[in-house]
Amino acid sequence: MSAPLSRVVVLGSTGSIGTSACDVFAAREELVPLAFVAHRSWETLARQCREHDVKIAVLADESVADTVDREAFPPGCEVRFGERAVEEVAAHPDADAVLSAIVGAAGLRGTWAAVEAGKRVALANKETLVVAGPLVTKRAAETGAELLPVDSEHNAIYQALLAGRRDQVRRVILTASGGPFRGRSAASLHDVTPADALAHPTWDMGKRISVDSATMLNKAFELIEARWLFDLPADRIDVVVHPQSVVHSFVEYVDGSVLAQLSPPDMKLPIQYALTHPDRRPGPTAKFDWNQAFELTFEPPDREAFPGLNLGTRVAERGGTAGAALNAADEIAVERFLNGEIRFPDIARLCEQALDEHPFEAEPTLESLMEVDAWVRERTKSTG
Repeated sequence: MSAPLSRVVVLGSTGSIGTSACDVFAAREELVPLAFVAHRSWETLARQCREHDVKIAVLADESVADTVDREAFPPGCEVRFGERAVEEVAAHPDADAVLSAIVGAAGLRGTWAAVEAGKRVALANKETLVVAGPLVTKRAAETGAELLPVDSEHNAIYQALLAGRRDQVRRVILTASGGPFRGRSAASLHDVTPADALAHPTWDMGKRISVDSATMLNKAFELIEARWLFDLPADRIDVVVHPQSVVHSFVEYVDGSVLAQLSPPDMKLPIQYALTHPDRRPGPTAKFDWNQAFELTFEPPDREAFPGLNLGTRVAERGGTAGAALNAADEIAVERFLNGEIRFPDIARLCEQALDEHPFEAEPTLESLMEVDAWVRERTKSTG
């Protein structure tokens, strides 16, 4: 018996997660892309729409409207522009699932619209929960929306949690590759270049995520995401460095059992799992060859060399507007580092400064989170 059709909206189709999702669509014909959303890369968007016969294409940046060649899109494909159009397709009545893969705080509005509409949200945009975790999870419970994580670490935890009750969980352990500077001292990181930071040893990612992996702030964000996604206090979430990126995370139960999810480092597997759960189906992900020897190693993170990791625990404990401040500061600090304006260690320093100085609010609204986001961005742009 064939699987039922599932129509999917992809927010961020031209990024690394979106292109991996296209490989999944090609392998699983029951997963039908309904709409693709990009920021401004209309040529890539048009090609994707032709390849997958997508009927709705959205470019969030309205300024490109006059430069887009409508003839590049397939016949019958409706091309829309602007943030409002993003929110409309995220809540499209024909959509069964929304893959949220727009990087940064920009992805929050579309994800919120999908949650409001009660959709299954395959969540690859970790900033949604970093910035607005309590609001998003509360609203999802009210509307019946499903939040299924696509980040490989949280997807692994989601799977491992199916083995026991939540009150039986002692802690969860997120694995980190360690990035390109694993083993380096804090002093040795003072003069690293953007090219050094972008050279991730395992994953092929966008520039911001690659730099965040190098600072380990990416793992700080994942710790915050786990806090809200799995409703666990910060002191029950830990991090271990695992450079092979094969064990994607652990769940430790109170009896001492530790359950892990292992797979080759390939984002197509968690994308497909989030879209087809609870079913497991063959897909395009590579499989292990268990006849070949390989080793798995683990080590504690160096929190002196990578102080940004500690900021994740701090935000997870405090909540409120702290996540919005950390995310906004990081986005601007990474941009300034890539532009040669600040040094690598300054990224974590500016993030900590934003946490210390922003107008903290314990129970913010979505609007006040956006106000904090704007305040911190402007402050971080001009801070030395």
